[in-house]
Amino acid sequence: MTLEQKLDRIVLRAEELRAMLAAGIDGERFVAASRELAEIEPVEQQILLLRAAERARDEAEAARADPELRELADAELDSLRETLPRLEHEIRLALLPRDAADERPAILEIRPAAGGDEAALFAAELFAAYRRYADMRGWRFEVLDYTETELGGLREGIAEITGRAVFARLKFESGVHRVQRVPATETQGRIHTSTVTVAVLPEAEDVDVEVNEADLRIDVFRASGAGGQHVNKTESAVRITHLPTGIVVAMQEERSQHKNRAKAMKILRARLYEQSRATAAAGRAADRKSQVGTGDRSERIRTYNFPQGRVTDHRINLTLHKIDRIMLGEFDDIIDALTEEDQAARLAAAGA
Repeated sequence: MTLEQKLDRIVLRAEELRAMLAAGIDGERFVAASRELAEIEPVEQQILLLRAAERARDEAEAARADPELRELADAELDSLRETLPRLEHEIRLALLPRDAADERPAILEIRPAAGGDEAALFAAELFAAYRRYADMRGWRFEVLDYTETELGGLREGIAEITGRAVFARLKFESGVHRVQRVPATETQGRIHTSTVTVAVLPEAEDVDVEVNEADLRIDVFRASGAGGQHVNKTESAVRITHLPTGIVVAMQEERSQHKNRAKAMKILRARLYEQSRATAAAGRAADRKSQVGTGDRSERIRTYNFPQGRVTDHRINLTLHKIDRIMLGEFDDIIDALTEEDQAARLAAAGA
């Protein structure tokens, strides 16, 4: 099927759906038709703009035969030479298969890896940077778990981020983030290299993952914290082990055992959902590995070099000399570049 035929089918389908809705269908058919129309209507509008621009081009080319209209027609054609490729590109992007999880909330998990106290301190700073980014985009950032070290670093931080297209914006942040700087405790002024792992998981819905209670081992214990803080005398902390996969989630942020269990189940579902997504994607990834990377947590994706004031994303060889702004949550330049690279790779794979 040619691109033109695909576009014709989309316009025709949109007209059919509007006719169905106008005819007064009800129940599940109405809901399904409304949802489908909402998905394809933006593409239809782009197609109609493209067709209008194509007609304007044809009319301008015909007008060039008239000496009195030639100058005006040439100006119109110059404008359309920029407009038409842009509209075609936007439509091709809109026709790419969508990640079903793109519009979902996300679970953000950050932990120090190599580097001891310095890794934990940077993990805390990175967690705060993502919180600021969420604030900038008007997203809700709810801390599910935050465990500090004695020096104020982060042992483990987990947050639920809710808003429009959260996972679509953050999914390329998963991986190993490396920091190079002189620690505050370093007396010789030597630069240390530490690493932090970041995982971004799409939040699972109940229909995505079926969790059998018989597959769970649930342990309760007393909560504890750095320096004796946040210690409960009751057994409010919860550890859930999913026996078939060995995934373990521990939660002690809340004073209530019930709330800790609910949060732990939310994280467990997200990890199981991501595991199933990764298994399904393995075959596709074998055919074409995206230049943006696999998103695997073991993959070193980015370096934050404080002495040089630069941040480098190794997957797309992007270097920005504004580390202070990025640590204040200004991730958009990096995320936009990663998204564009992924789109370009998928367009190339689709032969578009």
